[in-house]
Amino acid sequence: MAFSLSISALLLLFLLSFSVTSLQQPTYGGPVIFNFGDSNSDTGGLIAGLGYTINPPYGRTYFHRSTGRMSDGRLIIDFLCQSLNTSLLAPYLDSLSGSKFTNGANFAIVGSSTFPKRIPFSLSIQVMQFLHFKAAAGAKDLIDDEGFRRALYMIDIGQNDLAQLFSKNLSLTQITKKIPPITTEIKKAVMTLYDQGGRNFWIHNTGPLGCLPQKLSSVQQRDMDAYGCLSTYNAAARLFNVGLRHTCDEMRFELKDAKVVYVDVYAIKYDLIANSTKYGFTSPQMACCGNGGPPYNYNMRLTCGYLGSQVCEDTFQFISWDGIHYTEAANTIVASKILSTDYSIPPIPFNFFVRS
Repeated sequence: MAFSLSISALLLLFLLSFSVTSLQQPTYGGPVIFNFGDSNSDTGGLIAGLGYTINPPYGRTYFHRSTGRMSDGRLIIDFLCQSLNTSLLAPYLDSLSGSKFTNGANFAIVGSSTFPKRIPFSLSIQVMQFLHFKAAAGAKDLIDDEGFRRALYMIDIGQNDLAQLFSKNLSLTQITKKIPPITTEIKKAVMTLYDQGGRNFWIHNTGPLGCLPQKLSSVQQRDMDAYGCLSTYNAAARLFNVGLRHTCDEMRFELKDAKVVYVDVYAIKYDLIANSTKYGFTSPQMACCGNGGPPYNYNMRLTCGYLGSQVCEDTFQFISWDGIHYTEAANTIVASKILSTDYSIPPIPFNFFVRS
């Protein structure tokens, strides 16, 4: 979700010094995952960290309550965790979740981006939170050095950076020039995690921004492609992905003892749009939950979860849940294709990194 979060310096210091006081001696020996990103993989960090309220019908499909996930049900990361038979990742900031964090932690927060760097919850801040977690977890023998070395480090970020650039009315040429610093920040994050012992990295590229109902309903100048998506927005996403893939290739060359997997989520999600009927979706660019009705059912003044918004009866016919994020039905398909390795470079199975 592309919106800015502001916070006082005092609260920032508190968040960086978050104490895992509830953690106890572990007996867990299964997969360990650390995730960094934005609302595409936030499993409740926003409401835990800042007290935001995310109202029903969010969470109605699987959890039957709002969990802080920006969907009607599970996210891609939830399906990936379930494929390993491990618990769903708890938000790092949620001290009330009951998690002992033995299977890792989720640092992703709604609205996060790589820039600006020093405001919550940018990628650099999330990495700083991880550093504190690692020190605290090590002191409590929660996860040892070998556990951190064998852990899988996932990154899914960049969508909000691109959205912010478009919100400034920059041209595609201008946006293109600002992409390298974004991918550089992602590389810096990986290098920091590598220096802390991390050796396994799983990096998602960004999806087709121009196919989101939010963008389609708000952009004045329309340059549509054959499937009704905004060409310029998708062109920017593809350029970002080219840069990110190159960055991953670089890191793979530089970090000889590390595994760096680049996952083409864009291709998977665009295929859902282009071949929506094949997957059973009847309204590929219309939000299930929102306001305004066809063609997009998105109203930035009356979004999903607020009084006056409407929600569809059959979520399984929709790709978009709220105009920005995907339904559980769509996430199920995306996750299954990720697990196929057909979209991964190199084509390493997801469970390769986390075999106990």
